[in-house]
Amino acid sequence: MDDLDHRLLSALRRDARASLSELALRLGVTRTTVRARIARLIASGEIAGFSVLTRGDRTESPVRGLMMLQIEGRWTERVLARLSGIPEVTACHTTNGTWDLIAEISTDTLEGFDAALFAIRRIDGVARSETHLLLSTRRPVSRAFGQPGSRAP
Repeated sequence: MDDLDHRLLSALRRDARASLSELALRLGVTRTTVRARIARLIASGEIAGFSVLTRGDRTESPVRGLMMLQIEGRWTERVLARLSGIPEVTACHTTNGTWDLIAEISTDTLEGFDAALFAIRRIDGVARSETHLLLSTRRPVSRAFGQPGSRAP
């Protein structure tokens, strides 16, 4: 992938519905170039698919957070199994460093969030935890357009 591919992917992340003409104008290339690049990125698997984000996707569980967990000894698999049984836990990630696992938690209320945290802390093998509420979600800054020295769209 070259700079144009990165800028094209960034533009598509901002607006996947942009027309070939809009993308070509924004990138300073022809429509044919944009069409060929998109086809090549799809064929190579770099673009794995397209999706739609609905209002329901964004507001289904308004209270969301990340809970970092430190696990005692060799309890990781057991803790993961228990976490999978807690409906408010939407995903679990293994990681490195101080924390062994990160649990994504989504609930409708702060009371429900607190109850989920309490349930997780009671799991055998959880030695320590730290939780962060997610206050807002913003789109990431594009590598092509948001970095110093990069070209603007």
